[in-house]
Amino acid sequence: MANRLRGSRSPYLLQHAEDPVDWYPFGEEAFSAALQEDKPIFLSVGYSACHWCHVMHRESFKDPEVAGILNRYFIPVKVDREERPDVDAAYMQALISLTGQGGWPMSLFLTPEGKPFFGGTYFPKEDRGSLPSFRRVLLAVAQAWREEREAITREAERLSRALWRSLTPAPGPVPQDVEEKALSFLARSFDPEWGGFLPAPKFPQGNLLLYLLSLAWRGKEEARRILHKTLRAMALGGVYDQVGGGFHRYAVDRFWYLPHFEKMLYDNALLARVYLGAYRVFADPLFLRVARETLDWLLSMQSPGQGGFYTALDAESEGEEGRYYTWTPDELRAALGEDYPLAHRYFALGKAPPVEGGNSPRYVLTAWGEEEVKRELGEGFAAWREGLRARLLALRRRRTPPNLDDKVLADWSALAVRALAEAGRLLRDDRYLMAARRGAHFLVETMGKDGLVRHVWRAGALGEEAFLQDQSFTALALLELYTATGEWPYLEKARSLAEAAWEVFRGEGFEGPSTPPAQKALPLPAKEVEETTLPSDKSALAEAFWRLQAAFGGDYRRRAELLLEEGALWLERHPHALPGLLLVHRLLKEGTELALPTPSPILESVRELYLPLTQLVVGPADALPGLLGREPGRAYLCREGACRLPVEEVNSLVEEVRAVYGG
Repeated sequence: MANRLRGSRSPYLLQHAEDPVDWYPFGEEAFSAALQEDKPIFLSVGYSACHWCHVMHRESFKDPEVAGILNRYFIPVKVDREERPDVDAAYMQALISLTGQGGWPMSLFLTPEGKPFFGGTYFPKEDRGSLPSFRRVLLAVAQAWREEREAITREAERLSRALWRSLTPAPGPVPQDVEEKALSFLARSFDPEWGGFLPAPKFPQGNLLLYLLSLAWRGKEEARRILHKTLRAMALGGVYDQVGGGFHRYAVDRFWYLPHFEKMLYDNALLARVYLGAYRVFADPLFLRVARETLDWLLSMQSPGQGGFYTALDAESEGEEGRYYTWTPDELRAALGEDYPLAHRYFALGKAPPVEGGNSPRYVLTAWGEEEVKRELGEGFAAWREGLRARLLALRRRRTPPNLDDKVLADWSALAVRALAEAGRLLRDDRYLMAARRGAHFLVETMGKDGLVRHVWRAGALGEEAFLQDQSFTALALLELYTATGEWPYLEKARSLAEAAWEVFRGEGFEGPSTPPAQKALPLPAKEVEETTLPSDKSALAEAFWRLQAAFGGDYRRRAELLLEEGALWLERHPHALPGLLLVHRLLKEGTELALPTPSPILESVRELYLPLTQLVVGPADALPGLLGREPGRAYLCREGACRLPVEEVNSLVEEVRAVYGG
């Protein structure tokens, strides 16, 4: 029998629409029911590609006995964290405060007012080691609610007040040594043998790697060391899909071998930019290959009819995590024939244990044997590897694929648009540029409403929520398209979205959806304290303002400074966890503008330059404040309006860049 989730738009919520649990969506109906029935709320937050969410679903939420306990003693509420990032952010900080760690599925118990008092992540159906069974947890919380109500309410109120105090600090000056402290911390936690940061599990952390890339480009040796080792280890490990391209969400071990197999759009959009930029910094052909294969995976996630980008691929297929991506030796031997012995060495089969599950051992494919095989094959290596990939990919396509989360999220799609636009520019590849154009058109025309980009679209239906990150990320994507094409509508729309974000969200303290929410107002601040995986909405908006300053002048730089100052306290305490804000700090400190009035014979060559700390301003002379007084055919490298001598050749411009940044 269907529950209250049957009318949901979210694929994740629809997975639970037939549960015996009487789920409510997050909203006023659930909170009103909790007050009327005098029951605590059980809040379950997850997402469609989450493996342990599926496990808890099968074990507990489909179980009639567990469902009966939930329905009797609680108001059960189910949330898709991707559809409601504000709810996820607010309650994740509460979970971390309660338990010292977070993750999904998030399992929290709330008062009828929505204030948390107990929680965890995955709970097994039966007692397992130190983990109590979900049934035992439910009964214990229900008993405590009956017998210790006053103490629970008092503790929930205390936690809520503490979160408001800690997560809404006053603005202040940014310490001058904040970047040195961040790099020092990262160097201490760096794994010199396998790259990444200890302890395991290891996440790709695309946003952090982008910041390190900017330092590596500047010639910072510590950043270069950390980045090069990490990127090679990730690219050759099992966390990278050696057959289909693209990265899995994270590795459970320090060797980047065994991943959690879900593939997320945002990870791959950021990592495509990292590897492409790293190729320009290190000239390592492995990085270019991985960048292209990851970009091609992004193309596979673009809706052929609409242009938006789908959100994720599930970790599971046929009820088994990783089944789609792993191989038995017999499968490989049958597929590859006489190439199998060399492929066995290339994939380093047997150097790591097989994955658990199934009737026969299955292996994650690595490329740990690449250097050995490359030396043996010489110039024929690339063709041999591509032939290998093609045969395995054809065979894999006959398997049952993982579920596709086919909703479109504006912020994640914007990350993909930016990556593809940048790749189209740097590589002169029209495939990527056309995909970026289609994605941008979908964001602006289909997901735009009343001057704002809405957060979610699925199957022809547009959601009402619009978040700050949707506007900020889309503005940056449009600015990259302007850089790649010189087309002014992209620049003007980026400016419009950034202005709307400043006006609408500043009035709300930069928190929550911009639209009058039909859902209950959150009793906790929706703050992301760390941004190692994704840039924060504020840091993205600050970067957009800095880039708009180059073209339009005005007070955009000051707005970026104000947004940076709002994160000053967190930067002082945990600078390594805020790479997006650190990048803004670096842009404000030493970022440059490159004015290129048209017509210009060097325009296309300039576009191919990798200049992560520079905003290109292109257009007819005097058409923009950033082009006033500039002569066509010349390039002007400037900082805050003060320009070096103009140059007319690309090589001369490169020398000017070296004079400013070193290297």
